[in-house]
Amino acid sequence: MAIIKPLRGFSPKFGKECWFAENAVIVGEVEMGDKCTVWFSAVVRGDVNSITIGDNTNIQDNATIHGTYETAATVIGSNVSIGHNAVVHGCTLEDNVLVGMGAIIMDNAMVKTGAMVAAGAVVLANSILEENMIYAGVPAKPVKEVKGDNLEMMERISGNYVRYASWFTESS
Repeated sequence: MAIIKPLRGFSPKFGKECWFAENAVIVGEVEMGDKCTVWFSAVVRGDVNSITIGDNTNIQDNATIHGTYETAATVIGSNVSIGHNAVVHGCTLEDNVLVGMGAIIMDNAMVKTGAMVAAGAVVLANSILEENMIYAGVPAKPVKEVKGDNLEMMERISGNYVRYASWFTESS
């Protein structure tokens, strides 16, 4: 069973049909919608500020979700995929966003609906990433519009992670 800990008077809250890996860590002021998944060694740490997550969002292996004390809460929309080893810190990710493996998104950044942050990209504090654009590099810059295969991939991934979680539930 995942490590789920209340802290400072806050207990994590979850919607229906969520799945958490045995060594996922979810602490404090965290609220998730329905069908969210938190994978192996991922940490959702609402100890110093709140973390709010919509429906059908997946937080993949080794990802870290956190905020900054009194200044930067984390808000993550629905149908968001946060890749392996990503760091999402005190920022806002609107709906249908994909955060690639190893990407870092810093305090008070805003990633708008349908945007993709490429693997390894670093989104600096206070940045605004526009809708339906792919951002890559250090610091992250727009490289092209999300369309075609990339759009289909983004739509497919959040649904795939609900399916993957069902495999673990069925084998229990």
